[in-house]
Amino acid sequence: MTPAARLDAAITILDRILSGTPAEQTLTSWARASRFAGAKDRAAIRDHVFDVLRCKRSCAHLGGAETGRGLILGLLRSTGQDPNTLFTGQGHAPAPLTGAEARHDPAPMPELVALDSPDWLAPALRASLGSEFASVLQALRQRAPVFLRVNTARVTRTDAIAALHEAGIGTKPHALATTALEITANPRALRQSAPYRDGLVELQDAASQAVIAALPPLEGARVLDFCAGGGGKALALAARGATVTAHDAHPQRMADLPARAARAQTRITLSEAPEGLFDLVLTDVPCSGSGAWRRSPAGKWTLTPEQLSQLHQVQAGILDRVAPLVRPGGWLAYATCSLLDSENGAQIAAFLTRRKDFRPTQTHRFTPLEDGDGFYLALLRRDDA
Repeated sequence: MTPAARLDAAITILDRILSGTPAEQTLTSWARASRFAGAKDRAAIRDHVFDVLRCKRSCAHLGGAETGRGLILGLLRSTGQDPNTLFTGQGHAPAPLTGAEARHDPAPMPELVALDSPDWLAPALRASLGSEFASVLQALRQRAPVFLRVNTARVTRTDAIAALHEAGIGTKPHALATTALEITANPRALRQSAPYRDGLVELQDAASQAVIAALPPLEGARVLDFCAGGGGKALALAARGATVTAHDAHPQRMADLPARAARAQTRITLSEAPEGLFDLVLTDVPCSGSGAWRRSPAGKWTLTPEQLSQLHQVQAGILDRVAPLVRPGGWLAYATCSLLDSENGAQIAAFLTRRKDFRPTQTHRFTPLEDGDGFYLALLRRDDA
């Protein structure tokens, strides 16, 4: 496919996303129906779509319309490219610019348009982020780095770097966690590489790894990952020597976890109804995902006040559900990939008014200014009986 044909495909995909079809579903459906598109074409088109979704408001402002075509026009203008060189109508290129499109002269952007922030959420984000509001929102407009977690139960970080280099993948250590590597070259080769296939490394954001690193010693501990999802944190807990039980309200999300655990040469027990007492319970609760909008940018635009209110209720319910599963003297870890205090500190403050037998010991907040996703961790200890 030519560069112009890739843009035309991105326009089609964006129109479907704007009509309400989830981004990943739309991209997958388009790829299945477009067998002529090679791997490089699909990757380039995906990049176009996600670059637009991260910056949808500013792209619409520059392009003159919140349509697939308007957004791609805005994307080109934001990077200083002349759309006339690609919107030629030749072959599979988008049709030439109309007179109105060519004459479009956007006014200066208001702050929230330039930062690609939803209007309704900006006050809460500003209150939560303080002086970092603008810089964090600006960071969320950029592509996220690709990070790996080294399975230190089997290999050192230095040896993992060497093994990845031999596979043609460049990496460098990252400061957020001693297990973290940032891919610097050839990321698309990872899944076919021996270090990945053999379970020496896993894809995992650096801040997510930092959350696990901040937990107390886990060697021999009985640990419950209550909101396990795909199991990335469960695997990281096991690599630290814990005996891990994984649970998720939607068990199908854990379908690949046994195979991933086998690849990592560890064992994780899956449970639909965890029982007994645990030394540590980790709750990486459902949240707005505002700290991870670089990776899942559609969520920035689809989140509603009603959904956020429902998430608050779910988060509080999970804390109340797992509290009895923490043994006296044990730990409860509450984590989100959110930047909003209503999902973070406010939830913990409310929980501590309901459960007088827990006390906070530490909190951590990570933002994209540290390169990883935005994450929050509160570590609580249950009083001895």
